[in-house]
Amino acid sequence: MPHRDPAGWPWLKERLSGFRQGRPSPAAPAAEPAAVVRTAVVTDSAAALPADWVRAVSVDGRLTVVPMPVMVGAEIYGEGEDDITDTIALALASGTPVKTSRPSPGQFEQAYLAAQRHGFESVVSLHISGDLSGTVDSARLAAARVGIPVEVLDSRTVGMAQGMAVQNALGAAADGRAAADVREAAEQGLAHTKVYFYVPSLEQLRRGGRIGAAASLWGTMFAIKPILAVEDGKVVPLEKVRSAVKAIARLKEIAVADAAGRPAGLARIAVHHFGNPAEAEQLALELAAAVPGSPSVQISALPAVLAAHAGLGVLAVVVGESRTPAGPETSALS
Repeated sequence: MPHRDPAGWPWLKERLSGFRQGRPSPAAPAAEPAAVVRTAVVTDSAAALPADWVRAVSVDGRLTVVPMPVMVGAEIYGEGEDDITDTIALALASGTPVKTSRPSPGQFEQAYLAAQRHGFESVVSLHISGDLSGTVDSARLAAARVGIPVEVLDSRTVGMAQGMAVQNALGAAADGRAAADVREAAEQGLAHTKVYFYVPSLEQLRRGGRIGAAASLWGTMFAIKPILAVEDGKVVPLEKVRSAVKAIARLKEIAVADAAGRPAGLARIAVHHFGNPAEAEQLALELAAAVPGSPSVQISALPAVLAAHAGLGVLAVVVGESRTPAGPETSALS
């Protein structure tokens, strides 16, 4: 079944429950000591991680999500700092310009120094594709300014594909691994994650420079409803479909075929939307029925920084892999 507000996949919750930072606290002699976490994780709001989950996980500094700025008209908003979903929806519907920008190097510098103050020895900083945003460049500039070692990683993707890699990194950190191993865990997750999506119009992607003018032109002239993907960090067209109904059906077929090719019980699916939650609910239900035995399908609105480029009516499906198969006792928590 779809799951609107996941607390995290079971393997991650189990690892984080044994997570401690700093000196050990008194425990019963028979208790197995928890791993001392040496590495903090920093990401940006394009990772689409659920806000409640982020708040619960980041209380001790293990995770920081740096907000990406969004400009609506002349006003600048910060993802996660301002409630801007309705503002962006109205702006897109009315034709008001909506633009995004990268966080400043100073924001990342503050995040890295905060991790150091919390007692972490190193940081893995994982970000939206460098071909879609200059965020990773800001992170690299900041990493060169601080004394704590920082591994900066260009995810070459967006949304919960990036978010799943962040969760993989946190799981490795909870095992007490060093930064290089935490980075490797993120990279392994990224290597097995795909993003597929449908947009009613290519115009907003064209305006933001995320897809070529020629691709936008054929979509407009011939009423094409494109299926797109993120490959090697870039938005690329997959298929041209003649109607929205057929496009959504084809999006489901592509995602199901991908998930079916994964090891049994390991396929992990997330659905993103903007302004069309009912369509996302229906798609998630159909995906859950078509891929039985996998962790529950997560449904979430696109973060503002991605919605600003995808536009109203977008549906995206992220297919990745969990570290452990979903069983009858854990699948509802996935």
